[in-house]
Amino acid sequence: MRALAVAEATVAELVAQVRLSQPLVSWHVGRLRAAGLVTTRRIGRETFCRLRREAFDAFAARQAEILGIAAGVDPERAAS
Repeated sequence: MRALAVAEATVAELVAQVRLSQPLVSWHVGRLRAAGLVTTRRIGRETFCRLRREAFDAFAARQAEILGIAAGVDPERAAS
């Protein structure tokens, strides 16, 4: 999710970055969307994905709480 932490990205851009197949990346994007962590929009054949910063921050805080680690996790570091 590092690419999405910086800016909106297309599925094709995510495929190039993570070097996985397009169907697998699309499946993961679908799971992230179902979890409320990303939003998507389509323009023609391209799907654009955007991280929902407030949802990611809440997820990171909850994860830190469960794991008993310090709050205030840097989202870019956590996304790597």
